[in-house]
Amino acid sequence: MAEEISTEALKQKLIAELPAAHVEISDTSVNRCGAAFEAIIVSDTFEGKSLLARHRLVNKILEKELASIHAFSQKTYTTEQFAAQSEKQ
Repeated sequence: MAEEISTEALKQKLIAELPAAHVEISDTSVNRCGAAFEAIIVSDTFEGKSLLARHRLVNKILEKELASIHAFSQKTYTTEQFAAQSEKQ
């Protein structure tokens, strides 16, 4: 049986390995069973990288976990982009 993946485990791995300044992870699967997640990831590591390069970087870090996840949606921002996005709301 596959090990259940938690939002906190995903968050801590991204903070440690990216490193990320801010991470929000939501379990969007039915019954919150850990099969589908949405993520907002803020890191200055993304500076100068295309959206595809950012997503590939995150996917590489979470490679083991993604093998057990049915769906993973991510929004990736630099610190500056996230601040600008937050001001609009």
